[in-house]
Order: sequence, then structure tokens, then C-alpha cells
Amino acid sequence: MRKYIGLAFLVLSGIACKQKSNILYQSGAFSVYPDKVVQGDYEARAISPEKIVSNYRSTASENYSRLLSFKFSINEKDNECPSGMDHQLIIGDEHESPVIRFGQQDPAPLNDPGTKLPVNYAYTFRVDMTPVLDQFKEKGYYEAFDGSRVAREDFKAVYIAGGSEPLTWDFSNLDENGLALKDPDGDGIYELKVVLNPFDASQNAVKEWTLAEDVSMKPTYCSDQPLVDALYNLSLEEARKNIEPDSTLRTGAQWGGVWTRDVSYSTLLAFAYHEPEVAKISLLRKVKRDRIIQDTGSGGAWPVSSDRVAWSLAAWEIYKVTGDRQWLKKAYQIIKNTLEDDSKTLKDGQTGMYRGESSFLDWREQTYPKWMSNMDIYSSENLGTNVVHYQAHIIVAEMAKLLGEPYQEYLGQAREIKDGINQHLWMEDKGYYGQYLYGRAFMSRSTRFEALGEALAVLFGVADPEQAQSIMEHAPVTAFGTTCIYPQIPGIPPYHNNAIWPFVQSYWNLAAAKAGNERALLHGLAAIYRAGALFLTNYENFVAQTGDYAGTEINSDRMLWSMAGNLAMVYRVFMGISFETNGIRFHPVVPQAYSGTRTLSNFKYRQAILSVTVKGFGKEIASATIDGQPLDDNFLPASVSGEHRIEIVMDNQYFGGNSINEVPNKFSLPTPLTKLEGSKITWPEISGAVLYKVICNGKPVQSVGGNTFDVNPDQFGEYQVIAVNSDSLESFASEPILVYPPKSGQIVEVENFVPKSDLLYTNYSGKGFVEISPSENREITVPVNVSSPGKYLIDIRYSNGTGPWNTDNNCAIRSLYVNKTYQGVLVFPQRGTGEWSDWGFSNACQVELPAGKNELRISFQDWNINMDGEINQAMLDYVRLIKME
Repeated sequence: MRKYIGLAFLVLSGIACKQKSNILYQSGAFSVYPDKVVQGDYEARAISPEKIVSNYRSTASENYSRLLSFKFSINEKDNECPSGMDHQLIIGDEHESPVIRFGQQDPAPLNDPGTKLPVNYAYTFRVDMTPVLDQFKEKGYYEAFDGSRVAREDFKAVYIAGGSEPLTWDFSNLDENGLALKDPDGDGIYELKVVLNPFDASQNAVKEWTLAEDVSMKPTYCSDQPLVDALYNLSLEEARKNIEPDSTLRTGAQWGGVWTRDVSYSTLLAFAYHEPEVAKISLLRKVKRDRIIQDTGSGGAWPVSSDRVAWSLAAWEIYKVTGDRQWLKKAYQIIKNTLEDDSKTLKDGQTGMYRGESSFLDWREQTYPKWMSNMDIYSSENLGTNVVHYQAHIIVAEMAKLLGEPYQEYLGQAREIKDGINQHLWMEDKGYYGQYLYGRAFMSRSTRFEALGEALAVLFGVADPEQAQSIMEHAPVTAFGTTCIYPQIPGIPPYHNNAIWPFVQSYWNLAAAKAGNERALLHGLAAIYRAGALFLTNYENFVAQTGDYAGTEINSDRMLWSMAGNLAMVYRVFMGISFETNGIRFHPVVPQAYSGTRTLSNFKYRQAILSVTVKGFGKEIASATIDGQPLDDNFLPASVSGEHRIEIVMDNQYFGGNSINEVPNKFSLPTPLTKLEGSKITWPEISGAVLYKVICNGKPVQSVGGNTFDVNPDQFGEYQVIAVNSDSLESFASEPILVYPPKSGQIVEVENFVPKSDLLYTNYSGKGFVEISPSENREITVPVNVSSPGKYLIDIRYSNGTGPWNTDNNCAIRSLYVNKTYQGVLVFPQRGTGEWSDWGFSNACQVELPAGKNELRISFQDWNINMDGEINQAMLDYVRLIKME
């Protein structure tokens, strides 16, 4: 009998679909209907609110080129050849590469033959490591193309990196991906056998999702768009599955544990309401010493990565949902302590903004030029990270007001950050914000678009209403959605680069709804619903170029913030639920294509159980009632209790008059590789460049058609070059070249004033080096003499072998005092586990020095405690001073 009922349901569904043939969204790439998504030959259909069927399959294996680009790597670092100079092979019928000499550059780029490699193709790569091994014997180290050195005792393994699966350009995880080559016979030829174009035939099968978890305790959503209803239920189920036995929120099917930014952005989107108690437990897992934990990351986490204050967004949202006074008190103290440390460590006194890595975009070369070290990333000032710091200060001020604590100081700091963002990152000619400030002695603005930062700027009011409209109209969006950044970076595989993340798209959609741009909202909703329906899960990301889930460096199904974004489209957009400290304000935003009746029932809010119905379309409410009586100001007080029915009727006014800037998914040119030759800066010509912008001291000084630029070697200047193509898309600026007369610089050996270490590391200068740690040399005083007064750059050559360069939490931090005045922090990021003979420079501080004797004090202060809390160690070689003016 059940079979016949099911058959009848399918027939009725088909009839209903024919009756409701309106299209929600249509483009040259795909179409979204009320009950299905169509992309070429692929279709996903909502059979019922509890079942979706999809015949989608990835085409990645069908497009696997015989042309391979790759590099070899020592110790998981990009140290064989300069950026963009990869090895290339066209695989014919052979299953073994020629022996490639490490460091030897290929004669000329190869052209893609257009033919594809068969699936599951066994192939062996071979590299001759004798150039490295010979230098180990002769010098005790290998010197790479960029002057960096690998000490013989630090050598761990040689790896292969590349863009063809199973190869990866993720240098930091080459070992984890099994990409180490071996030399079994000791002849210096290292080999690795892999299976190229791996393919699982089961991926071709038609797939379906059927609701299996009990979600009856959650709100029920029903609308005239069965596809949206089914994806809502799919997300409810995945949310249940992501609650761990210890009552924390799992980050994704492939990502175990709680991550600060993931759980924070997810909580703000949906989980503050959806699972407030679980969200609280999860957030408290990310607290130590009554301060927010920055997840393991670049160079040893905080302060290189500095977006931990996203936690405050989630904590505040939980309070607004629950009204829990004890939670408010606890969260306030945690956020307050964190902001105090951040202010001393991250704040740039000149711009008013905060330093540190892009919020969520935490995979270095995926969104930064390859020349930027972790020290450089710490020194940069990113849009998204600063918007989050702005909002954290607004939140702590609001918390302080409620608790009767002083709050004006926080509002003042928030204003400084907001003013800095609008002064230094807003691009009037483009109509949206730039990505970040970056450089070394001087900062310039990256003109790339960064989706999450732009969306948060709209949502949190950093952008005024006019700017918000401009962002939605002028920011570039692509066929499959809003990319994390634009334009894409050449030679970098999809992950943050050349990718769309559903949670970022969700924030973009919320910003579009707030700005009242119907076209932007329609485009963004389609991006989320296409991916969810075709893939039958809330994936972490997908490739912007193809819209495929396969092809990004890492991709997890059942991703927490992706499902949160899906739920938020119902709660926050269609139903217009906005939590305030004393109630709920309703402001639905419904595009005309999604018109109809939608109901959210069993919606539990504090002491009330609500059934909310929204009718019609538009961005303004015509009427709102509760139990048949007017709902004043569309606001439900938090004091309400019991069961209530709320009905909202929209004004049925089209609000799609604004435009969007849909563009092809384009790539910038590569970053120029500059070098100083005498009094000229030179760089190889870049194919496709129509001109080169020369930057001096953070400002453009000239555009040139050739590939040289004359400089004055007797005058201080920091130079960079940007390549511009015919679309006026800019590359990243090249690595800064510092030009100054020799007399303007001096080196002061630290071991001349502090007992040197007896550790047996190499490649240092002078007579040795000095160890610093919480127990060794907590305070060091170094006297320096300068012949003339002026502004000086001060940095320190150091090593830090406490962890890998890409993760962990042991970034060393010290406070710098000059003549007893605090100047900021010196940051010593990790450079490789056990690689204590790998030396580099800290960030530089700009200080005014009088002529004569000056005192530098390098001190370990409370705000220098890192995320590890105990390991805070580095070796100091020398102090470098350069007179700027």
C-alpha cells in the first residue's frame, strides 16, 4: 500500500510542478525552479520536503590534462624555483618521468595538447637531489634560489607539489598527503609512485537524500518552493549530525573538533537560535585564561592570525536570543580581556586599524602573494578582520552598558577602526573596499575584492547606506556565485582562490537583503540552492570556474557554516527574524520570484512558541499581526509567552531596480619578480601586461611600459611593481625592495650584550645568538648609537623552530621599548619544526631616535603570552637599524 501512496505522491508532485512552472533564477550556467535545479544534463529534484534526487556527477576526471605542472620541495617549503617557474611534463604512454635535477629550470613552457589522461594512471616521479646533497657535504647547508638556507641537520625529506590530483600545491601538508619521495638505493635519485586522475566509478550513480534523522523538535518550514523546503530539512538533519557526544559542534564531516571562527560565524548565522546551549559549550571550548583562543594557524597562530574576536559576534547573538544574564557577564569579561591584549599587539597607531591575517582566508598563498612571509601577513591590515574588530568593540560597549560598566572607550576605538577602513580601504573608483594594506616599511592597498569583508562591512554598518548600495551594484560576482576574492590568483589551485564558499555567499546574501538589492539576492540564493541540491549536502566550497565540488584543495561535506548559511536564508531572509536584546524584529526580504505563502511553525523563542507566516513579496511590510491584532513596529517583545500566530503581509513591490556586476571569472597577471641591479630595478616581462605600476614608499610614482626602473641608491626608498593587463586588472605588488645608502644601516649583534646560547645551531652571524623564552632572557637591553636623529626601521634576525610555518600556536612575541617608551610588539613566527638554523626577520617597528646613545629593551609582558601559553621561544641573531629620513 505504501508503494502506491508513494507513486501517487510522485504523480501529484509532477502535476504540481507543471502548474508552478515559474523560474526562480535562470542564467547561461544553470536554472533554479521551485522544485528543481537544472545544469546542462544534470538535474536535482525535490520529490518531497524529505527527499531530493540528483544525477549530478563531477566531470573533473574527464578533464584531467596530460600536461602536468609541479615542483619539488625540501621540508614542505616552496624552495626549489621562483614562483611561476614550475616543471612541466606531457604524459604520453610512459609511466615514469625523466630524472629531473633539483633546482634546474625547464627551458620553455609547454602547451596543453588538449588530450586527457586516462583514469587511475600509475606514474613515478624521479628527482636528482645531488645538487642539494653536495652542498650539504661542502657547506653544511643548501642555499635556495632566494638565498634561504636549509641546514644539513634540518633536512627532513623531499616532496613533490603540483596541481593535478593526487598532487597538491598545499606545501604545508605534503607529508600528510603522502607526497614524500624516497631514495631506497642511496644513489641520490628520489622516487615516488602515485596514481594520477584517481576515479571512483560509483560517483556516476544517481544519488538521493532522504530525511532519516528526527528533526521534529525543530521549527518546520513550508513554502511554495519545495526545493527550499527540502534543503532546509537537509540542513536541519546535517545540523543534528554535527552535534558531537560531548555536546559541541563538529566543524564538518571531514573536520573534527571546534574551530573558533567556524563555530562563531555559524553561530551568528543560525546556531545561536538553533542550538544555543550547544553553541555556548562550543564557544567556551575556545577560551583559555579568560581570553578567546586563536586557532592554530599561520606561523603559530596569534598574532599572525587575529580574527579570534569573531567569537564575540556569536556570544552576543546567543545573549540576544536567550537573554541569559550569566552568559552576558561571562562573555563580557572574556571579550574585554581579549580586546585589551589585541589593542597592545595589533593596533596600528597610524591607520587606527588592526593587523593580522584575513578573517577565514587563512591559507597564505591562497589570498596573499607568495613573497609574503608570516611576518608580512602579521603586518598587513585586512578588511574582514578589521570589520570584525570594529563590531567586537561595538558589542563589548553594548555589553558594558547593560552591565553598568564604562563603555565610551570601546566606542571610541570602534570609530577609529571604522574611520581607518573607510579612509584606507574604500576605493571610490571601484565602488567597494580593497582587500588589505600590505607591504613592509610602507603599506599599499590591494585592489582585489574580498567577499566576506565587504558583506560584513554592510551588515555591521561600517559601510554607510550609499556605500552598501554601491558595493552590491559594483562588486564582481560570477556565474556560480560570489567568489571569496576577485580577480583570482594565477597558478594557485582552487580553495579560497577561484572558489565559492556557501557560508560566505550566505553573508553576502544577508548584505544584499539589507541593502535591498533584489538581483544580488536572487543571484546569491541561486548559488546556494544549486550547490545544495545537486551535491545533496552542504559542502565546504566549490570551484568558481566550473561550479564543481571536486577540484578544490580540501572539501568537506556536512560543513557547519554552510548548513548554517542555508538555515539563515529561511530564518533571516524569508522570515526576516532579527534578534534584539529585548525581542524579535521582523523584516522579511522576499524577491518576487519567491512570492507566495511561507510558514515557520514550532518556532521556540524564550517562553513562547510561534507560528510565523509571511505572504507575498517585497522588502517592506504592509501589515503584521499577532493573534489577529496589530504587531506594533513589527516587533515581538521578549516578555511574550505561550503559543502565538504571527502573520506578515508584504507590500508586493518589486525591488529589483538595482544592478549587479556579473563578470567572467578572470585571473590577474602573476606577481612581478623584481631584483635590484645597481641603480635599476628589473623584472622579467610578463605576457599580457600592458603596463607596470611602480610603487615607492607605498604610493604609485610612475607607470612604465618596459621592465626596468631607475632608482637613486643614495636615497631611502621601498619599491614594488604591479603588472596591469588590458582589463585593468592588477597583479599583486612585488616583494618590496629596500634601497638605501650603506651608511644608513647598521647591525648590532645581540650576543655582544647578552650571554650567547650554547645550542648548536648554524647560519647565524657574528659570534653566536641569544635564546629568549619565558624562563630565559625575559628582558634584554641592547644599546645602539646613531649618528643623526630621525625615523628608523628596527627589526631582528631570528629563528623559531618550535613548530611548522603553517600551523600550531607557538608564535613568539615580545614588547619593544625604545628609551623606555613602548613602541609595539616584535613578532617571531615559527619557521619549521626543529629548523632552528633557518633564520629570517621579524616585523619592523618605525621609531624616532635622537642622535647618540639609545636603549632598546626587548621584554616579555603579559600581553605577549601566545596561544600555547608556555612555549614562547626564539633565537635572536642581531638587531638591524635602517635610517628612513
